[in-house]
Amino acid sequence: MDKIVDASLVLVLLVNFFMLGTSRMRSVINGSRSQGIALALVSLFVHGGFAWQALVIAAGAILFKGWLIPRIMFQAMRDVDIVKEIQPLIGFVPSLLLGALVTGLAVLFAHSLPLAPQHVGSLLVPTALSTVLTGLILLTSRRKAITQVVGYLVLENGVFIMGLTLVHAMPFLVEMGVLLDLLVGIFVMGIMINHIRREFSSLDTTHLSQLKE
Repeated sequence: MDKIVDASLVLVLLVNFFMLGTSRMRSVINGSRSQGIALALVSLFVHGGFAWQALVIAAGAILFKGWLIPRIMFQAMRDVDIVKEIQPLIGFVPSLLLGALVTGLAVLFAHSLPLAPQHVGSLLVPTALSTVLTGLILLTSRRKAITQVVGYLVLENGVFIMGLTLVHAMPFLVEMGVLLDLLVGIFVMGIMINHIRREFSSLDTTHLSQLKE
């Protein structure tokens, strides 16, 4: 089971780099979908058993992260006929280098934390920190609103991974609350995307600087 967990977490890290280095919207959305499926596997096997909490969390991850939210974003992408992220605030190669830097720092910082014995040497905490930081990079360095929504989703994936380290101590409703907050956030951002498209016929968020009272 540890091998499945480690392989899934390595996949999450690889997808982080993939999303930082690609300009195609469909690829970025599919990357977030792949992360959702990988997180479902992690939640199933991370504690070595199939408790009902783990099964429900995994089902929620697949339903929301692996199907519903990507479907909403694909629909938004089709509605505005957008294919690529053009001229991000930070280029794709610098984004990859920045992603490598934050991943290395996450690994070093994780080793300095007072972790529970079962998590010492695990990839859970480094992957969680790296994924949160990758989400922040996507959220702040991309112009298109859809990519920023994916950045928010990736950031929440990091929080989700960190929550798995406390799944026995943390009440189950807190995990479901995270998924609910994520869903609400995606719907709010969907409304924002629609208004941006309607007003500017584009999803470039730099146009928001033109708004006046």
